[in-house]
Amino acid sequence: MSVTTTPAALVWESGVDDAPVALSVRRDLVAVAGAEGTVWTLDVATGAGAKVLDLPGGSLDVALAPDARHLAAAGPLGHALWARDGGRASVFETGAWSSKAAWANKERVAIASGRRALVLDPEGGELWAPEPAASTVTDVAWMRAGRRLAVAAYGAVSCHERHTPVPVAAYRYVGSHLALAIPVTGRWICSGNQDASIHIWRTRDGSELTMSGYPEKVSRLAFDDTGTWLAADGAPEVTVWDFSGKGPAGTAPRTLTCHETITALAWRPGSAGHLASGGDDGTIALWRATSGRPEARLRPARTLDGGAAVAALAWAAPDVLIAAYRDGRVLAHRVSGL
Repeated sequence: MSVTTTPAALVWESGVDDAPVALSVRRDLVAVAGAEGTVWTLDVATGAGAKVLDLPGGSLDVALAPDARHLAAAGPLGHALWARDGGRASVFETGAWSSKAAWANKERVAIASGRRALVLDPEGGELWAPEPAASTVTDVAWMRAGRRLAVAAYGAVSCHERHTPVPVAAYRYVGSHLALAIPVTGRWICSGNQDASIHIWRTRDGSELTMSGYPEKVSRLAFDDTGTWLAADGAPEVTVWDFSGKGPAGTAPRTLTCHETITALAWRPGSAGHLASGGDDGTIALWRATSGRPEARLRPARTLDGGAAVAALAWAAPDVLIAAYRDGRVLAHRVSGL
């Protein structure tokens, strides 16, 4: 592993010996998961770090706990957990396709594991598990400050309270859900789908809405910190939907035009409506994503050229953007204003 510190907009550049597929940033730590199953941790300030575990069969996702003391990784053949104190890694080769890890708080993490969603303690002990889904669980997300778990599988998103295997609510839609997004308000559950649509449920009454017509499957969704703005892929353009008031029914999104293929989305912390997007052409675009009127076609406020396909993006602070590239480089960019 090599680390190079450079001036100006680049805070540091680091490298991992794998092709990154996922990125997580919490407090002073960056976690990078590679396609071959390696997971690395880097220091937010300097980029220095090391490999912390190998997940057999490869990795698909990585998530740091809110206090950055533990890490969870998921992959095609199982999952793993790592403890920062002592550096101990526990690998669980379950043989189950595990595509997602999501922490409720520093004490509980949910893993999408085959047809099950497992809720584990930081050492990997099972706390509880909802009843098996009808098909492979594709995403998990926490609601109500970590008190309720949403589980996505073909045909439905089910919601479970702690220690309740049977769902307390089920939101049905005939299709394959690829990604979940739930705003901090908890008012909506949104799924990006294989059938090139976004489906939305209002949690209060279960009313629903489908935004269809995307040219490609929708596999990336992200709400900003206010829960007002939803960014999505599914086209060469990023679409940004307004969830204020009664929601996006009857409205049109803003479209952000820069990439041929979108590979990453990350909202800047805060309420300014700034978004970073990455593309397979190596470009990172920085947007004033909520400016203009509905139906507006926006251009980037700034672009950064990384030279290789962008694998993942995450903000370490309002002015520091971490980017992982598929050639193994991880860069920390200083972003002061747009």
